[in-house]
Amino acid sequence: MASLERFHEMTEDYSELADFALVYIAEAHPIDGYFLKDNLQIPSHKTLEERYKAAQLMLDQQPQSCPVLVDRLNDEANRAYAASPGRLYIVFEGTVVYKGGQGPLGYKVNEVEAWLEAFRQHKQVMTISTVQNVEARHDLPNPA
Repeated sequence: MASLERFHEMTEDYSELADFALVYIAEAHPIDGYFLKDNLQIPSHKTLEERYKAAQLMLDQQPQSCPVLVDRLNDEANRAYAASPGRLYIVFEGTVVYKGGQGPLGYKVNEVEAWLEAFRQHKQVMTISTVQNVEARHDLPNPA
């Protein structure tokens, strides 16, 4: 849950710069599988309804400020993005520009924050450059 808390903080810090989504996939530590005693007691999902309920239970414990999507029961998103047990991605204009390591050890919110901060700085430079170019061209004749 600590990683979800950090993710939540990041979504608030960068909400003006990026859109965020959390995809709830198959339960990493179900009570009928590799269960960790401090985790929520969630069984493996046998129906999509069970997965929805598990996602809601997670949200009840750690609310998020972004949309929460639920993977299909065939784990299509999980397989496509090798997401289990957790992984961070940045998609920019339809292209994956950051693919984090698999969690829990490869789940590094600080790397995503660094990318977003660099992008923010780049956007500011581009905005300043565009404004300077417009100001520098004020002497062009008026086409009207």
